Amino acid sequence: MSTFNFKIADCDDEFEAIHRLNYRTFVEEIPQHQPNEQRRLVDPFHRENTYAVCKVAHNVVGMIAGRARRPFSLDKKLDNLDALLPAHSRPVEVRLLAVEPRYRRSRVFAQLVHLLAKHFAGQGHDLALISATLRQRRLYQHMGFTPFGPQVGSAEAPYQPMYLDIQAYTRLARSLDKIDQHTTLPVNLLPGPVAVSSAVKKAFSGAAISHRSDRFISLHQQAVEQLCRMTQAQHVLLMSGSGTHANDAIAAQLSASKQRGLVLSNGEFGERLLDHARRWQLDHLEHRQPWGTRFNTDTLIKRLEDHPDVGWIWLVACETSTGIRNPWEALSTYCHARGIHLCLDAVSALGTAPMQLTRVRFASGVSGKAIGAYSGIACVFHNGAPLAPSQHLPRTLDLALYQKKAGIPFTLSSNLLSAFTTALTQTNWTEKYRKIARVSAKLRQQLEAEKIDLLTTEADQSAVITLPLPEHINSVALCRELESHGFLLSAESDYLIQRHWIQICLFGEFDEQALYRLPKLLVAALRKQEHKNHSGCKLAECAE
Repeated sequence: MSTFNFKIADCDDEFEAIHRLNYRTFVEEIPQHQPNEQRRLVDPFHRENTYAVCKVAHNVVGMIAGRARRPFSLDKKLDNLDALLPAHSRPVEVRLLAVEPRYRRSRVFAQLVHLLAKHFAGQGHDLALISATLRQRRLYQHMGFTPFGPQVGSAEAPYQPMYLDIQAYTRLARSLDKIDQHTTLPVNLLPGPVAVSSAVKKAFSGAAISHRSDRFISLHQQAVEQLCRMTQAQHVLLMSGSGTHANDAIAAQLSASKQRGLVLSNGEFGERLLDHARRWQLDHLEHRQPWGTRFNTDTLIKRLEDHPDVGWIWLVACETSTGIRNPWEALSTYCHARGIHLCLDAVSALGTAPMQLTRVRFASGVSGKAIGAYSGIACVFHNGAPLAPSQHLPRTLDLALYQKKAGIPFTLSSNLLSAFTTALTQTNWTEKYRKIARVSAKLRQQLEAEKIDLLTTEADQSAVITLPLPEHINSVALCRELESHGFLLSAESDYLIQRHWIQICLFGEFDEQALYRLPKLLVAALRKQEHKNHSGCKLAECAE
């Protein structure tokens, strides 16, 4: 599971993230300031503020600011502010509370207030002043804030001034200190970034080292050896980049072969392979079929027999956009016997089930997704004849150059490599494969029992479960509703939005028992959307 980390902001990256969160909250959500092209809002008192922030990995997802220097913003909004406060107090003004929507139903709010209160209590301050948005007034009162004076702000953004006895609050909140600040986050069912283990996080956070050092070379060798063991591939090369970069490297090799090929597509990532082939001006045939359907091996073999000049075939092993597992294993037997090079996009297949790439010429993979590390390292597996060097390929895509330099021709992040190697070597892969198969099968059964449509059949099941929704359901809004209940599902890719699909991806770390709560929550969220749509129709009828 992923974790929260609470701290006092102390670096430029955190301050920049604060300005952008400030903008999203107080310009786009609460219309308190005018929009700007930079989409950042720097508080006028920024240089005097102390910020408590909540981070998820390296992203700031919550913040709150405190400032002890007078005049406060409330001094400008209320006449004789001190007369409204307890006598002989040493106040600090607390402002700019902002938490990303998906984390608002968690301890983020209370922990931020608690951290900032402790900080200023240590400096001798005993009273915290806030301007509370009216919709959160009850929450602040529940924490011990007392309203005072008249409302301030505007009609669009009204606020209630409130104060809190810091000493009393810190005494009441001591129990919060016993709560591990690494609080459990929502169940991450996204295709990426995925939830990673604590060991992977620790490995990533270490000091950076040179890619020429013995330690780096050892990490690199461990990763390569484990990847080859997992896939039975003869070789694998690691490079900076994404799965797209790995597929470009494969296309570069195919361009050097001067052979005609066949590219298959039954989803978004098959279409991207076709785009790679066109951009690289590969001599190729195209074979398309509807999204959500599996390739038929006999049909493909017939196509290959009709075109005996085809020297390679390229397809997606697991089509992420639908969840379909394509029959590449059966195809590899035929291709091997005929001397046809089989190439795979294995980005969403690697790490979800056993893979034997022995008869695959080239295959792409990544450090993220089901491997369970951070994205940023691209993998190209290869078997067969040695790679031929070429002076016409970009250096970063020349696989022969990687092989000539023992796999490390250019700088590669040691932090990413350390996390990647840790995920590869410390994961029980047999158990992970079993867990994904078990959870996928049970989730499908539960979803079908709740009368929720599935795009693919059980025979096609993979680590990706795609749910087609009725066209009148807002798929993005539905997933945001599920976020508020602790589940992060995929909905915001263009190809999903266009088709009203949402996806459950079993790539990263997740709590299996918690996951089985999802089907009923999904039904409730669908009913809520249906009710909103029905109410909207009634209102429209009344207006007419």
